[in-house]
Amino acid sequence: MTIRFGEVIVGDLSQAERREWLVTNGIGGYACGTVAGILTRHYHGLMIAALAPPNDRRLLLTKLDETVYYDGGQYSLFTNRWATGLVAPPGHRYIQHFCLEGRIPTWTFSCGDALLEKRIWMEQGENTTYVQYRLRRAQMPISIFAKVLVNDRSHHGGSVRHEWHCEPVRRGACVWSGQTGTPLYVTSDHGRMNVCYDWHFGFQLQREYERGTGCTEDHLHLATIEATIAQGETLMIVASTQPVSAANPENTSIRDGDAALDRSRQHDRAQLDRWQTTRLTKSGETGQVGAVPSTDPDWIQQLVLAADSFIVERPRSDGSLGHSIIAGYPWFRDWGRDAAIALPGLTLTTGRYTLARSILKSMARFFHQGLLPNIFPDAISKASYNTIDATLWYVEAVRAYVEHTGDLTTLADLFPLLQEAIDWYERGTLFNIGMDTTDGLIRGGSPETQLTWMDVKIDGQAVTPRSGKAVEINALWYNALRSMAAFTVQLQSSISPISTAAPSRTSDLISHETNHYARLADRVERSFQFFWNPSMGCCYDTIDGPNGDDSALRPNQIFAVSLHYSPLVAARQRAIVDQCGAKLLTSGGLRSLSPDNPNYRGRYRGNVQARDRAYHQGTVWAWLIGAFAIAHLRVHDDWQAAQDLLAPFADRLQEAGIGSLSEIFDGDPVHRPRGCIAQAWSVAEVLRAWHIIDARRQQDGINDRPPPPTSPLSLQHLPD
Repeated sequence: MTIRFGEVIVGDLSQAERREWLVTNGIGGYACGTVAGILTRHYHGLMIAALAPPNDRRLLLTKLDETVYYDGGQYSLFTNRWATGLVAPPGHRYIQHFCLEGRIPTWTFSCGDALLEKRIWMEQGENTTYVQYRLRRAQMPISIFAKVLVNDRSHHGGSVRHEWHCEPVRRGACVWSGQTGTPLYVTSDHGRMNVCYDWHFGFQLQREYERGTGCTEDHLHLATIEATIAQGETLMIVASTQPVSAANPENTSIRDGDAALDRSRQHDRAQLDRWQTTRLTKSGETGQVGAVPSTDPDWIQQLVLAADSFIVERPRSDGSLGHSIIAGYPWFRDWGRDAAIALPGLTLTTGRYTLARSILKSMARFFHQGLLPNIFPDAISKASYNTIDATLWYVEAVRAYVEHTGDLTTLADLFPLLQEAIDWYERGTLFNIGMDTTDGLIRGGSPETQLTWMDVKIDGQAVTPRSGKAVEINALWYNALRSMAAFTVQLQSSISPISTAAPSRTSDLISHETNHYARLADRVERSFQFFWNPSMGCCYDTIDGPNGDDSALRPNQIFAVSLHYSPLVAARQRAIVDQCGAKLLTSGGLRSLSPDNPNYRGRYRGNVQARDRAYHQGTVWAWLIGAFAIAHLRVHDDWQAAQDLLAPFADRLQEAGIGSLSEIFDGDPVHRPRGCIAQAWSVAEVLRAWHIIDARRQQDGINDRPPPPTSPLSLQHLPD
């Protein structure tokens, strides 16, 4: 899929600066900016390096301000907004069109009768950014002067004017600041580099100004690269933290530019090939092999590419390679809850089973007293365990993994951990999380804590505390117990032996475990009916809280319908879907609170506190559309209607984060994109829902075919 914008959009600064591009390197680093080329966020830059993958992300190369000289004319192709509000120069006016080729942002500039292309991408596994210029059409050569603007700060902002150092290297220079001393190698395949050392003061960051998180900042014009290219020729500028020296001639930053571009394209092609192979050989949760060929639209394939952007390497303490999931770009890091929710859509529906296994095992290392961290640790901060649901989402991710792969070896390896986690939930763990022995339901939290995904705090107080017994937590609890019972049955069937990593168990002991989880699930199923609110015809959001039962209509109850195991009868499932559809459904997902609630806030804007107060009080969340579409399919058995619920997201790929899906949208129409421009669980849940719904479509197209094989996939033949 090629997403393309012509002059009507790229020439209109108000539209071009609202559309942002993103490229990633698979270790947490990224490059990000606007179609107009103007800086509007702290997070915009050509090189945000992950110095301790996938974290410690720092802005090193801010931008390249290019001026072209051609046929007696001068063309400034860059755009800056200054502290005075002045936009100068308005280089976006020279953009003939912008397109996203796979995941590679590409600009075509018109300089008289000359056409100059510019592409940006990153090397996978390295903090290396490529910027390639190709002269597509011209009567004579052009000269390019590219000003190299650098910084050395956290990608969250806060830069100061440090002392900088510069040393020549092959085809460029190595630069570093007195702040961290992190070396940045800037090279070009031809031309020359002239060191300038000239501070540019007062870049105005419009989005940060609107968000109340900053206004202006300064960047150092360290050098200018000068080069001349003729029609058909290219200029490659590369920024990298990888050393460049005569003794290291094969370094990425001085490799052939066309070869680097081809590697990037082949990487994306591999993601799509894997997706197509998966779609043609196994049809989601139906297990139908040899199903009707997929008819996925281009925008779904674009989301498959977007899914790869969130997968990052996370080295384990023993030095082995692990993986994790970045919750969202540009400012989020890898979080436990988000990773567990996003894993099935990002990896299982896309056929990346080996990667899914790696993520599950990497996450398993961080469990503590039955809890998966809300925020994983890094070099300077410890893990935060203030989440009541991350563990339960992890159990669901394991269930989905086993369903897709039949990999009982990995299940056996993880099963003792799952047993321990369930045991902690039964007897109680941190943050008052534990099972109420009177009814088997899970309760937790206090008015001061935020344990569910609605987790905003202002001045030490939770905006939506939801303490007591939350509806989705107990839907997840029920789902986890049924899954655990099923796991024991599956392991019992392969007890010869299960795994060298699993403890020795007899068949009788496993049967005992099965009965325990099944009996507890039966009890929770009966007690879950306490959530039913007959006056509203749907569920309470929380029960047994400090202020009693909360009847606010929120989307959390949809999981009691969409999860693999539901504790509700069909009539109540349908009532929930209909109620949520009537009050919460929008083209961007589900509102976090019904508009008829007095606490509803329909616009997500203003300073940090204003936005936090609206975050879960009416703001639309894209990731919820996945659960709603699956629930709709379950109760109405209409795959076309369920698929239509996802259709508006085709247009969402052309706004905010181009080629990806935003985190949130305004609750009131028009539902404008807000928050992160690319959110893992937004992309994941749309993909997962599409996969499941299309499997149902394919079932309708299978006529009297023989049943598929029932043997699980061999672990040796799992595609990555």
